[in-house]
Amino acid sequence: MPEEKQPLIETRQLTKVYPDGTVALEKVDFRVQSGEIHGLLGENGAGKTTLTKILSGLLHPTSGEIHWRGKLVRFATPREALSVGIGMVHQHFALVEPFTALENVALGQEGGGLLAPAHLSKIARKLEEIMEQTGLRAPMNVPVELLPVGVQQRIEILKMLYRDVKLLILDEPTAVLTPQEAEELFETLRGLKRAGTTVIFITHKLKEVMAITDRITVLRQGRLVAQVETRATSPEELSTLMVGRKIEARFQRRREEAGEVVLAVRALAVPGDLGGQAVREVSFEVRAGEIFAIAGVQGNGQTELVEALTGLRPWLSGDVWVSGVSLRGLKPDQVFRCGVAHIPEDRRRRGLIGPFTVAENSILGLQRSAGLRGLCGALSWQRIYAHARELIERFAIQAPSVRAPAQSLSGGNQQKLVVGRELAKRPKVLIAAQPTRGLDVAATQDLRDLLLRLREEGVAILLVSADLDEVFQLADRVGVMYEGRFTGIAPIASLSRELIGLLMGGIPLEEAWALCQRERT
Repeated sequence: MPEEKQPLIETRQLTKVYPDGTVALEKVDFRVQSGEIHGLLGENGAGKTTLTKILSGLLHPTSGEIHWRGKLVRFATPREALSVGIGMVHQHFALVEPFTALENVALGQEGGGLLAPAHLSKIARKLEEIMEQTGLRAPMNVPVELLPVGVQQRIEILKMLYRDVKLLILDEPTAVLTPQEAEELFETLRGLKRAGTTVIFITHKLKEVMAITDRITVLRQGRLVAQVETRATSPEELSTLMVGRKIEARFQRRREEAGEVVLAVRALAVPGDLGGQAVREVSFEVRAGEIFAIAGVQGNGQTELVEALTGLRPWLSGDVWVSGVSLRGLKPDQVFRCGVAHIPEDRRRRGLIGPFTVAENSILGLQRSAGLRGLCGALSWQRIYAHARELIERFAIQAPSVRAPAQSLSGGNQQKLVVGRELAKRPKVLIAAQPTRGLDVAATQDLRDLLLRLREEGVAILLVSADLDEVFQLADRVGVMYEGRFTGIAPIASLSRELIGLLMGGIPLEEAWALCQRERT
């Protein structure tokens, strides 16, 4: 093989079978050329993360080979993969939150002691050089728990660059980013490519993979089904390759009038984690058969607002009613009994208990229901398993069994489990925070169709989403949050991406309207 055609990394007949018999990868021949941004697509559970965990030393293959720069390699640990130049940034960051960015980069590189000033100064100097070369900036002396998620991701990438990786693997890197942060990431990746770094980019977002990659590999059910040049394909072709069928929306928003007010929020003020007000006296309402979407750059109070509405965070002032019943002072289980279901933005922290089984997670919040109990009021595991199997079938959850721990599922299948459980509560109000985050293209469309169906059935839906495509597809009205307040609330039909962008930047609605009109003329 000529030197210029030799892949940077290549797998031959790579197979991974888990102890429970699940075949995650089957005879996969995967090639990445040096100096390219290579997209890796597939449905939830298609094997993308398993493949890249093997390449980065986190998992061991059952059979098959890995070749790095033409030489056969086998990595026992991530440290061994790092030693040749392979590093991975996971979807869920591996940062020690109370540590500063500098201390997080130093972990594993301690030398004369993690906090030795001379050692940290040396690391800081090299990081400054890297940031100067790449334009990838992050504050080095601030605890990462105080930093926005987009900045935390930059720190994860800086950790890898500090270790001089030649192949950077990014698992769903935009799943927690706003559109603006995603574009900043793309500029960073283009800069890394120009500097000679190769990138594997795992995503479900077809627009992104078309915008940033040179070539794309598609996996389906653990097998490689295609490897194509990005310029020679289309989003429609890629989605068909991923799922084996054409993806089409089955529901459209209808123009029927919404019903009575179900959720009413009046002058609600909510504290932030660091003191002060994260939500500043916001007021809005959501009617039966309406989807009210909240858009905005993450970190402007959306998370605190959702936590307040679901009983997870106290209020400073104001009030919230569901069908005329005040939620003041209620705990999450009491809020649920008022008819509120919650799809949380962080499924691992708020949605699931990882070591619990799929069946146990499927009844969280429902465990007191009479339908799940048997003799003498004890929980009936027969009924619980039947309930879990029904959710698995209805929401196409890929799980080895109802007894498998939830943490063994892929991120997208964990999200499907959370969604299925919450919809099983038959709510009056559904609060859905980033509901399609981490879902593949088919599951995303299925969930959006489901939300539209619930809207038609009269459910009041509060949608919090950083995905403007999702907002425009689903919402009847949109409120844009900036620094804990609404810069504007308007019907979706009267809004454009440009106008929402201005509102997200803190410009009030009337002024934003005027700016848009001025641009058009």
